[in-house]
Amino acid sequence: MGVFVFLPLVLPLTAWPVARLAEQRLHPRTATRLLAAVAGVSAVCSTLCLGLLMIVGTAQLPGNPLPDSWSDPDVRAAVPYDEIAGRAAIPALLAVLVSCGAAAWRQVRVRRRVAVALGGLPPTPVAVLPDRTPYAYAVAGGPVRGGARDHARRQVRGGGRGRGKGRGRVVVSTGMLAGLAPAERRALFAHERAHLAGRHHRHLLTVHLAARANPFLRPLRTAVSFTAERWADEEAAAEVGSRRSVARAIGKAALLAPRAPAAGLPALTGGDAGPVPRRVAALMRPAPAGRAWPPAGTAVGLAAWCAAFGATVSALSSANSAVTLYLVLRGAASPM
Repeated sequence: MGVFVFLPLVLPLTAWPVARLAEQRLHPRTATRLLAAVAGVSAVCSTLCLGLLMIVGTAQLPGNPLPDSWSDPDVRAAVPYDEIAGRAAIPALLAVLVSCGAAAWRQVRVRRRVAVALGGLPPTPVAVLPDRTPYAYAVAGGPVRGGARDHARRQVRGGGRGRGKGRGRVVVSTGMLAGLAPAERRALFAHERAHLAGRHHRHLLTVHLAARANPFLRPLRTAVSFTAERWADEEAAAEVGSRRSVARAIGKAALLAPRAPAAGLPALTGGDAGPVPRRVAALMRPAPAGRAWPPAGTAVGLAAWCAAFGATVSALSSANSAVTLYLVLRGAASPM
């Protein structure tokens, strides 16, 4: 395996430039998808390499239940500094698994609490909760019965028309609706429907778990938390036909509800939604160009290719290390 087994652990650093530039230089849709893909690939590759290193490390521990051939000198020789790297990988991989497991369990608990709160309400695309606390967020998953959209429009005046391509529900409190004008309500619902249609919860969960798996991926988590909201902002502006209405809705909602009501759920505003003033300022400018990939001659284009190159090398390095270790272990286990 050689040094190739260590490369996926540090190659996420190649994505830092694009994480910094993507927020302002790329269309939010492109930035979200690119950064989430790079983060997911990099996290899987670095975790796999930690697992390979742990195999070598645990085989050296006295009394381990692993086959004796796993501690063969040829196996240890496949990893540089096998004693240090192998043993250090044991607590590192355990920490990754515990951290990711805790994050996933927290997401499950949040969604269970939301499901309980919505349990007695009709299965409409918009759930209005009689709560003075202002909040609004999108809950993915679960089909909506036919005709429920008309019911929701009658239930919430000014809810506007939605594209309705995403599966899930928009949850909003009466406290939030009371603080918004009709045009701002339409912008709010369009924003939350954009989260559902774009499956933004998947991108957010990917980068959140990736940052837990490799700390070098934390800048990508921060960037995607912002670009996902910007993506929904642009979709809402295109749907309601007024960028200023969306900007006003964001500003008012930020004043009414300075924190997200539930961690991990796409919301109009919140602690993980990115700086609100930057989102409002972006809506005051013309809509960004929706390129699938930035021009290679620009700074953000070079940064994007650098991130893609790093993710590709991580995938190749982890695959090479896995195949090499498998062949070495197979050779050490075979009778002479």
